[in-house]
Formats: sequence, C-alpha cells, structure tokens
Amino acid sequence: MHKLMLIGILSLLAMLAVTASSAYAKGGKAIIRNGSCSAASDWKLKVKSDDGRLETEFQVDQNRVGKRWRITLTRNGATVFQGIRTTVAPSGSFSVSRLLAGPASGRIVATAKALQGGETCHAALSF
Repeated sequence: MHKLMLIGILSLLAMLAVTASSAYAKGGKAIIRNGSCSAASDWKLKVKSDDGRLETEFQVDQNRVGKRWRITLTRNGATVFQGIRTTVAPSGSFSVSRLLAGPASGRIVATAKALQGGETCHAALSF
C-alpha cells in the first residue's frame, strides 16, 4: 500500500515538473526577482518566454516623478539595451521592456544609476 502511494506521489511530482517547464516554454509563467536599490528605490526584473523569444522587463520605482536614470540591460554578458529613462506619474517609476531572441536559458543583469544623487540598482536572474 505504501509503495503504491509513493509511486502515485512521484508520478504527480513528475507531471507537475513537466507542466511547469512546458508552461514556461509556451509563455506561461514568468520568473520575477525583486530587490532594493542603494537608497530608497526598489527594482523588479522579470523574464518570460514568448513565442521563442524572451520578454524581459526591468522596473525601478523611486516614488518621485521626473528623475532620470541611466540603464544597462545585459544577457549572458552582451549588452541588449543602454539608455536613459525618466520616472513618470503616477507611481514615480520607469520600466524597460525588450523581446530578446535566442535560447530560453541564461542570465539577465540590469543596472540603473540615478543621474542625480548617485543611487544605484543592480538586478540579476538566471533562467
């Protein structure tokens, strides 16, 4: 009886693992990381599979409108975005979104530096 229950549980876990990986491959679940910057701001980094590409979004919430930030976004060490963003109303945040080609694995790193005050944000996730 115990062996039968153990086999059933292992089968269920295997099905859940296959379902989770195929949902990610088909654009299902996103991988999300959150953190704090060097002062009062917060960051969020998200990656999600989208029809063979990676939908990537980096957001910084400073809660102050009109502040400018220099952003760099890299994938596996190669720069995929570099630019300046300004926080906007109503939340005092900005975001950078990119659809990236290539395999659904690797590492995304996002950095942001406030042009005034020097606050920095460093976000990373592996997928």
